[in-house]
Amino acid sequence: MKHGKKILIAVVAIILALAFVWTRVQAAESPTVRVLAFGDSLTAGYGLDPGEAYPALLESIARDEGFHLSVRNAGLSGETTAGGLRRLGWVLRQPVDVLILALGANDALRGQDPEAAEKNLRGMIQQARDAHPDVTILLAGMLAPPNLGADYRKAFDGIFPRIAEEEGVLLVPFLLEGVAGDASLNLADGIHPNREGQRIIARTVWVELRRALEDSAG
Repeated sequence: MKHGKKILIAVVAIILALAFVWTRVQAAESPTVRVLAFGDSLTAGYGLDPGEAYPALLESIARDEGFHLSVRNAGLSGETTAGGLRRLGWVLRQPVDVLILALGANDALRGQDPEAAEKNLRGMIQQARDAHPDVTILLAGMLAPPNLGADYRKAFDGIFPRIAEEEGVLLVPFLLEGVAGDASLNLADGIHPNREGQRIIARTVWVELRRALEDSAG
């Protein structure tokens, strides 16, 4: 009986080892997907080390799940959709397979015209497609702060789902889901995510990013 149990344990160990090796082989054979995270201070990881911002965290999450990503962080603190529209063309000179477009927070904080923000976001989507026709675009949604009033919030918050539907891009409904308004997940300014907040953002983005990677692989 003991001899049979030892054999069973040995067989299980071999199966697990083979499964581990096969997973590593698959990961090694999968192509590296070039991801551009284009945004503002939320993407740049304001107040944190670069490796603590969500773009860098996406690489490790993907690696753990058998995907190869090379994520370039093109976040710029203070960036608005207008600034992004002017800057994106230069950033797109390098190869990009997936664009994470995460702008709009500063437009809302400054109470800027939602229609202008929408036009700018659509312009960036078109720029990306002109530069890289096969690019997959992931739009990160934002919500206006409550102090701007119900009318502004309705106008601004509706930008992102409408763009996603009409432009045929993937949508993260709210980049700061589970982070905004939680003092324990933000720096002292109450606006910028801390390390744990950035980890939550990375997981939020990964849900849609993984779906995009699986769709392209299929």
